[in-house]
Amino acid sequence: MRGLYLAIVRKRDHLLFVLSLFFSSFLLLNNDDPRMRVIRGKTTDIVAFISSPMTWVKSLMFLEEENQLLREKTLSLSLQIESMLNLHKENDQLLGMLDFKRQTKLFLKPARVVNKGIQPNLLSIVIDVGAEDGIKGNQPVLTPKGVIGKTIETGESASIVQLITDVNFRLSVRILPSGATGILRWLGNGIGQVREVQKNVEITIGNKVITSGFSDIYPAGLPVGEVAGVFDERGSFQKIVNINLPNDMSAFQYVFVIVENSYEMD
Repeated sequence: MRGLYLAIVRKRDHLLFVLSLFFSSFLLLNNDDPRMRVIRGKTTDIVAFISSPMTWVKSLMFLEEENQLLREKTLSLSLQIESMLNLHKENDQLLGMLDFKRQTKLFLKPARVVNKGIQPNLLSIVIDVGAEDGIKGNQPVLTPKGVIGKTIETGESASIVQLITDVNFRLSVRILPSGATGILRWLGNGIGQVREVQKNVEITIGNKVITSGFSDIYPAGLPVGEVAGVFDERGSFQKIVNINLPNDMSAFQYVFVIVENSYEMD
């Protein structure tokens, strides 16, 4: 306490000056004299001028914070919209699979694609069903749109599926309504090529292509695609038929495995 008293005594001149200045300002600013109104107006202008840079800086800081919040909100809304679109697409796929399963007499096991294949020399996918679900090797795999491959290896709860787009994949098919048969192989860009088709059969673009049934793996009547082009093979009694494969091989998430192939499609 003594120290505070000594400090006030030492700084008494400064303290009296500050108090006098404050008291004088108070009296001047509360004076109703017209001349004081002018002084108060000028003082207000000076204070506003001095304060404007700080106000501008604060405004910029507020705008930056607001922009950051808006960017975060925009990103959040974009992610929500993307999630809703993905859920809508997934729902459509599941509805299509449910409708397909109701229409067929085949014994089907639904599965989800969980990864791409792990073998570098084979185009394949991994699905989340295996031996525990009754899955074996060489069982057909398809979507409601058509055949996509066959199982080649099975674990307890997962299986590897060789895709129709693999260069070593072959499938015996039949072209309707002519009934012509041939061997399908992958050509590229969503196109498969059917060879060993007799030249004298009539085939037109848009004809339906299905599995022929000449296989121990694939039952007859599974959808494969539609004819996209017909070409005569020179020096041969056969023709080549290109077909559009309906499945986007990079997009589907769900498939069916045919666990019993003793029935044919309607």
